[in-house]
Amino acid sequence: MIKINKPKLSFWQIFNMNVGFLGIQYSFGLQQSAINPIFLFLGADEELLPILNIAGPVTGLIIQPIIGAVSDKTWSPRWGRRKPFFLIGALMGSLCLFAFPLSPALWFAVGLLWILDVGNNMAMEPYRAFVGDKLLDSQLSIGYQMQSLFVGAGILLANASIFLFQDWFGGGQEVEGTVPKWLYYSFFIGSFLSIATILFSVLKTPEIPPSDEELAEINKHKALPFMSRVKVPFVEIKHAVKEMPKFMWKLSGVYLFQWYALFVYWQFITPLFRVSLGYDTSQAAAQAAKMSTTYNIVTAVVALVLVPLTMRFGGKKVYALSLVGTAIALFSIPFIKDPIYVLFPMVLFGIGWAAMMGIPYSMVSKIVPQERRGVYMGILNMMIVIPMGIQTLSFGPIFKNLLGGNSVNAILFAGAFFAIAAILAMRLNMPKSSNETVLDGPDL
Repeated sequence: MIKINKPKLSFWQIFNMNVGFLGIQYSFGLQQSAINPIFLFLGADEELLPILNIAGPVTGLIIQPIIGAVSDKTWSPRWGRRKPFFLIGALMGSLCLFAFPLSPALWFAVGLLWILDVGNNMAMEPYRAFVGDKLLDSQLSIGYQMQSLFVGAGILLANASIFLFQDWFGGGQEVEGTVPKWLYYSFFIGSFLSIATILFSVLKTPEIPPSDEELAEINKHKALPFMSRVKVPFVEIKHAVKEMPKFMWKLSGVYLFQWYALFVYWQFITPLFRVSLGYDTSQAAAQAAKMSTTYNIVTAVVALVLVPLTMRFGGKKVYALSLVGTAIALFSIPFIKDPIYVLFPMVLFGIGWAAMMGIPYSMVSKIVPQERRGVYMGILNMMIVIPMGIQTLSFGPIFKNLLGGNSVNAILFAGAFFAIAAILAMRLNMPKSSNETVLDGPDL
């Protein structure tokens, strides 16, 4: 394992390097709360929502580990190692977000979702590796929880914009087969934030140059024939999976139930409110956006609070308890008939989301080799998108045939899967590892 010399970063240096997550997660927030309603506006049946969302799992499964492996073997004195990839991804995402509400038909919106997910995945994976590259083991918790803060803030802004713009510019009867004009503005703002926040972090945060050993390996890779270089990422992924720490195999079990449940929630929270609160699609989408806004406010507030808690009680316990709270939230939502009171369970959901977006990444980053962090972060994302892929293929028939086509049952099903994930999380015992040398630098 290669030892890397790293300075200790200040709070504001860690803050600046994570600002780009605001734009990425604003886009993700729109995917959670606005894209499925757009599919419904354009005529999609509820039972088709899972399969229409298959772009996320498929592109994540393919793009992230490949980009991770390629970025591990990349270095440019001018552009760096990870930055070129999340800049290109952010630009793709920006263009797709601008075009999305202008979709003239369902097939067009579904196609744009595929391109948007390619861009988001190209930006996300090297960004997570970028943060791990820069930070000491002792600062990984605050680095990834800072990401959770921006995850919460980005999704918060996206969802707040949805119900605020509906209130300001909405009204009028829904026209079948068209996207309401009030929804346009959220996507246009996302188009700007996607590229602007990434540029801020790129300009504010220099990458650490590779060590002599890493540079020799990179130059060796560059000297290979073109077709051999094409094969290298796939070989890297194969070897990394074969040598993957036992901890990550255990985490994959947690992720199977956690991310399956999250995808069910995001797809069926809008249909739920058409049943439980008697709303039309616009009202239900606005209520779902308020739910997401609430839990992301909580996420932004508690993200950094989780750092001392994980240091005192251990990441495993805090993570498992947060999943229990998320399960309780989903078990309660379908039975609350007041649109204000139904926001209260989102406090537990927000704490869970903050833990999910930070704790596993800091745990994994501490145990994988520095020189292979990109590919392992890509594999970690495979553990997210495989359950999502399974969900998109399997949950339509489950929803129709086992759950009676009832969105109430779908949300309860997701709650049960969170409870199982919490039990499996208690098996996540951390090995001890270090691959860094501490240099003098400003304290947090």
